[in-house]
Amino acid sequence: MIQLLKPKTISAPNGTYSHGVLVSEASKFLVISGQVAIKSDGTVPDSLIDQCEVVWGNILAILEESDMSVNNLIKINSYLTSPQQIKDFVEIRAKYLQGHCPASTLVVVSALADPRFLVEIEGYASI
Repeated sequence: MIQLLKPKTISAPNGTYSHGVLVSEASKFLVISGQVAIKSDGTVPDSLIDQCEVVWGNILAILEESDMSVNNLIKINSYLTSPQQIKDFVEIRAKYLQGHCPASTLVVVSALADPRFLVEIEGYASI
């Protein structure tokens, strides 16, 4: 069972995330490695929006392979290379999470492993 935690004694989340996620009696626990926007043909899109679409597609494929969905995500760590990308990133993230609010961290970094990468997302899911 997954319980999303949003205590009323602290400030409300200002986005699609929860302050904590309690997992009790998990029968499956999935760790998703950092996903970057490498398409199946080896190309990397130029725009952040296109890269986010590829990354979320990868995450959905990994979840599906594990008989899970976005509703099983309990934690997401996201890395962007520019603070100007946050608004677009948040909109795409909300589209894929469809109202689900896992615990989350968003960090802006100076670079990722390849200079073409603008976003990387890793996650944890549980049933």
